[in-house]
Amino acid sequence: MLDKNVQIFDTTLRDGEQVPGCKLNTEQKLIIAEQLDLLGVDIIEAGFPVSSPGDFKSVEAISKLIKHATVCGLTRSVENDIKVAAEALKYAKKPRIHTGIGTSDSHIKFKFKSNQADILKRAFEAVKYAKSFVEDVEFYAEDAGRTDNEYLARVCETVIKAGATVLNIPDTTGYCLPHEYGAKIKYLRENVRGIEKAVLSCHCHNDLGLATANSIEGVINGARQIECTINGIGERAGNTALEEVVMILKQHPYLKLDTNIKTEMLYGISHLVSDSMGIYTQPNKAIVGANAFAHSSGIHQDGVIKNRETYEIIDPKDVGVTESSIVLTARSGRAALAYRAKNIGYELTKLQLDEIYSNFLDFADKKKEVDDSDIHQIIESSIVYKEIISA
Repeated sequence: MLDKNVQIFDTTLRDGEQVPGCKLNTEQKLIIAEQLDLLGVDIIEAGFPVSSPGDFKSVEAISKLIKHATVCGLTRSVENDIKVAAEALKYAKKPRIHTGIGTSDSHIKFKFKSNQADILKRAFEAVKYAKSFVEDVEFYAEDAGRTDNEYLARVCETVIKAGATVLNIPDTTGYCLPHEYGAKIKYLRENVRGIEKAVLSCHCHNDLGLATANSIEGVINGARQIECTINGIGERAGNTALEEVVMILKQHPYLKLDTNIKTEMLYGISHLVSDSMGIYTQPNKAIVGANAFAHSSGIHQDGVIKNRETYEIIDPKDVGVTESSIVLTARSGRAALAYRAKNIGYELTKLQLDEIYSNFLDFADKKKEVDDSDIHQIIESSIVYKEIISA
């Protein structure tokens, strides 16, 4: 029987930091890592220790700091990579080495100039060597999304025999369609001997905008770990967004899958990562974007004012947002204007609202957005202002 809890593997500090121009120093990484631990992520991929002295130092420092989460270091299937990662992780309460190699025909032929048999041997040896340092070893089959399923199953069987505890099935290029990725996970669940000894993990990239959908299909079909980043940052078009998969599982209880994430911290940590890395988060970004709970259409505003659930499937407070925003524009209706006016102290009758609304539309046509100071100006310049303030 599969566990109903989905482990959240956060790689903001490794894959997320690979965005050009977004390098973090050790102090910044420690601040984010501590917040990730408080957020409730199960695994923090702290870096790629062999890549630079700075990354080694950061992984070592994070290993000393983290109280609850597993701390993970990435390596290639190279002995020195693995040895250096083990050294960086030596202070971790729960260390994990994440090693692997490309398994698609493209990677085997062009990247490694090798063959399938040699890749199997290298994968086995890397996991076995990593296992000599730590009990928890994750293996990644790079470009698994474009790897033949039968060969991928052989790779998985091989590394399980070597001691792998987690099997990372990356859609490295973001190529898979959701049903294809889900079918791949299902195939491995049903065809890999010894699969009960390991956890299948989704690591999906967003080149075609499908990273979140693919990860959800993965866990529906038996994966029990999702590798993701805050705000979906990462190589090229980015990774699976942590806040998206977490809230999808929370909002669809019939899936009977859940995480350990304290969702009310999502908005805050989103801003922390954005500010630390200097990455602008698009306003229409799901869950944490500035417009995720903002309404400017008159029809939508009227519905939300009457009952939030008419146009919001998530309570903003569940992700750390104080309240929904009613944004006044030329598309806003009377209900929105009355609502915003009331918030700044004006109780308008229907006749007063009718008088002011025409002035509001003239004003709104000249501005993208009408703010509170504008509302004051509109009301104070109206012919009904005296009766409003004397009411």
